[in-house]
Amino acid sequence: MTEADPLLQGPVTLINVFEVPPEQLDDFVKHWQQRAAIMAGAPGFRQSRLYRAASAAAHFPFVNVAGWDSPAAWEAAQANPEFRDRIASLPPGIRTGAHPGLYRVAVELNRGTPAD
Repeated sequence: MTEADPLLQGPVTLINVFEVPPEQLDDFVKHWQQRAAIMAGAPGFRQSRLYRAASAAAHFPFVNVAGWDSPAAWEAAQANPEFRDRIASLPPGIRTGAHPGLYRVAVELNRGTPAD
């Protein structure tokens, strides 16, 4: 893809689901907040929310939904050495699996809006 590619232009939503062992949920949140603070200072960052599953049976106990000005802004933030160092310095006992992806709205429904 080139810079002129429309897929590289405009705002995107990062959706990142995390696999975290049940005994590490609280530690994960603490370390996620530290990494999120770094991302919040990056150019192109808009907002972020970390959702916790309402059921202990959920395969992914945490889902991060974040807004970015563009795919390039998110990629630049991922390359930030401070962010990379924070990931590398997770305590040895914390095991997580992250599955990030960038998305755009395909369909939107609101209360009172008829579905086609």
